[in-house]
Amino acid sequence: MDLVADNIILVGAILIFVSILLSRFSSKLGIPTLLIFLVVGMVFGSDGLGLQFYNAGVAQFIGIIALSIILFTGGMETKFKEIKPIMAQGIVLSTMGVLLTALITGVFIFWISGFQFTNLYLPFAASLLLASTMSSTDSASVFNILKTQKIKLKHNLRPTLELESGSNDPMAYMLTIALIQFISSSTLGVGAVVGLFFVQFIVGGLVGFVVAKLAVMLINKVKIPYPSLYPLLLLSILLFTYAITDILHGNGYLAVYISGIIVGNNRIVFQKEITSFLDGLTMFAQLIMFLSLGLLVNPSEMLSVLPVGIIIAVFMILVARPLSVFISLAPFRKTKIKSKAFLSWVGLRGAVPIIFATYPVVANVEHSDQIFNIVFVVTLVSLIVQGMTITTIANKLKLAEPLDEKESDFKVEIPEDLNVKLREIKLTEKMLEKGNTLEIMTIPDKTLVMMVKRDIDFIVPNGQMELFEGDILLVIAEDEQDRITDFYGHTDD
Repeated sequence: MDLVADNIILVGAILIFVSILLSRFSSKLGIPTLLIFLVVGMVFGSDGLGLQFYNAGVAQFIGIIALSIILFTGGMETKFKEIKPIMAQGIVLSTMGVLLTALITGVFIFWISGFQFTNLYLPFAASLLLASTMSSTDSASVFNILKTQKIKLKHNLRPTLELESGSNDPMAYMLTIALIQFISSSTLGVGAVVGLFFVQFIVGGLVGFVVAKLAVMLINKVKIPYPSLYPLLLLSILLFTYAITDILHGNGYLAVYISGIIVGNNRIVFQKEITSFLDGLTMFAQLIMFLSLGLLVNPSEMLSVLPVGIIIAVFMILVARPLSVFISLAPFRKTKIKSKAFLSWVGLRGAVPIIFATYPVVANVEHSDQIFNIVFVVTLVSLIVQGMTITTIANKLKLAEPLDEKESDFKVEIPEDLNVKLREIKLTEKMLEKGNTLEIMTIPDKTLVMMVKRDIDFIVPNGQMELFEGDILLVIAEDEQDRITDFYGHTDD
């Protein structure tokens, strides 16, 4: 027993170590980091170095925990002021867009079933089930790629993608579960399926909202002697939210995402520490999730569905996703054609479709093995084709701006909920023309020079301190406007 445990720990450590080392090259080569984790799992799996892992139930459990953490953290990073202008578009994409993607892709899969070259023979319900597992934009992949790609998107595209990818997994999940129940039960009718949708949405939304409100009150009022326990307290609430929602037959993924949004948009104690903890935990969850799914698949079994998997992937990328986006956003005439085209391209598949594809396997649905392998092929194609070209497409559509990645000289951070802004100002000869001390320089109201960096030295200034060209000032000011006027009329966006 101890030997087995030791082997598991050793192999797990090697897998994580190798994945992290290889991820260093992902940004340089333009490869999504999560694809690296997935491939490492496949290389170490049964058809590679021989690591045996066949338990779809365990992989599903890992996926549920990981996805809950990812969605909650993504919700915390979603700010109301950013998503407010695109709230309607995001919700339509995450509901109507998912439904249209599933229907269009399902009809296509059923149409190509039976052709000799596809080696695919799925009835209509199974075709819709396969399409439903792949119908959502993968939140883990989108959140990860938007963080690692060095671009700034115009026209509120980033919050639109974050809102859509964070909130559309519940719709795909409900479609998947409803179709599994429909296929497995001869008595389940359309009315029951529609009722299931409403129960999932209403219960998930209510539980997520109520638990989040209580969580904010609890975290701010409870006195814990060790600050490091606050992130763990929130983690326990996160997992409780998913579990209790699932017990009440609601949508747990929707509940944790809504909870994340509410917690992230309220002031809580030790917010910086909690955010840092969840960021690291989210990356770890993504790594473990993609590794386990990579281990679960047998590449040799994928060969028989490789051609049809590629055909379905190409159809989804070039037809199903664009159609669903353009139809869903048709009422929003202010949304530019280029923005719709970019949203169409960033319909990434990732770990979520693979996790959802384990549900038919665990439920012993007919054709479930074929469904799982096809979903895996589609995911690989999507991560390679779409994941590696997001920056290129954004640049071609002229929707990208370079991020200002100048590293801070002071490395000082302040809580986001404070109504202040830190700025770093490098003094020029012109700025010192009227005097070279702070008491002589014209400093705006409600502005304070906190520190001065001169070469490698950091100095706390007073009014009489002599300043020189090249000195860097750390300034704190009340952020009452979008643009803060600096010394001598200089402004900062």
